[in-house]
Amino acid sequence: MQALAAWLVARPQNAVIVLAATLLIPYLQVLSGIIMVLLVLHQGTRLAIFEGAAAGALVAVIGLIAGVPVAQLFGGMLTTWIPALVLGGVLHATRSLTLTMQVSILVATFMTIAFHVIVADPVAYWQPVTTYMLEWARQSNLQEQVQLMESDPVMTANMVTIAIVLSSWMLYVLYLLFGYYIFRQVAGEKGDYGRFCDLNFGRVLALIMALVSLLAVASGVLAIQNVAFLLFAMFWIQGLAIMHWMHFEGRLPLFIVIVTYILLPVLHVFLILALAVVGYTDAWFRYRRRVVRQQ
Repeated sequence: MQALAAWLVARPQNAVIVLAATLLIPYLQVLSGIIMVLLVLHQGTRLAIFEGAAAGALVAVIGLIAGVPVAQLFGGMLTTWIPALVLGGVLHATRSLTLTMQVSILVATFMTIAFHVIVADPVAYWQPVTTYMLEWARQSNLQEQVQLMESDPVMTANMVTIAIVLSSWMLYVLYLLFGYYIFRQVAGEKGDYGRFCDLNFGRVLALIMALVSLLAVASGVLAIQNVAFLLFAMFWIQGLAIMHWMHFEGRLPLFIVIVTYILLPVLHVFLILALAVVGYTDAWFRYRRRVVRQQ
């Protein structure tokens, strides 16, 4: 991994070729976002933008030759490279993984609020998505889910909003964390902007989440309820960081960490909520600091 990353950042043409290839090959767009974060951290934002533009031109040429719609290709570039550039740029500027993660949460929250302000009717907006979900549920013989979605289209639309915002944020966080991990392998001590296992979103965000939750209960506004749930769910990353910290300190076997990742796609909702509880309470009570003091 370290040798491959060193080769990748050694010459701009290496980065351009790999960025273009990972964007074009199905299921490798995640690697394209991770590589963009690595380039920003190692070479700076300006050179990374230049390499991204060159890779975009190469992708467009290949797309024209292969008959792929250019608009579709540019959509993939924007949704993959722009968030990676922004997050990598914030981390490069602040040199703080915790601060960058906090900024990402605030941006996701703002985007959720903006969506509800701009879109007057979420049910109509998500109609194609909910129709596809209903068809899939019918084909899978999930009659209870079909009845639930058909009986309450407003709730279904809000669930889609939450799912898309949260999954998009988690994908971009994945770009950031893995890109930062590879960067640390290449840069060594100079690339130490904080450990993931020490991640703490802080009491300010925890207080904001509590206040928004109270406002959601008092007002009953679905948009505010969505924001409150998203703020709470995002604390699952801090809960995951605590698991890694416990393993690093020798208090949790590696087997448990591996099983958690294996079960994540299966028990994603329950597991994310459980880790969110751990992460949110840790923001208030700082479990790791208490353990260190006891030691």
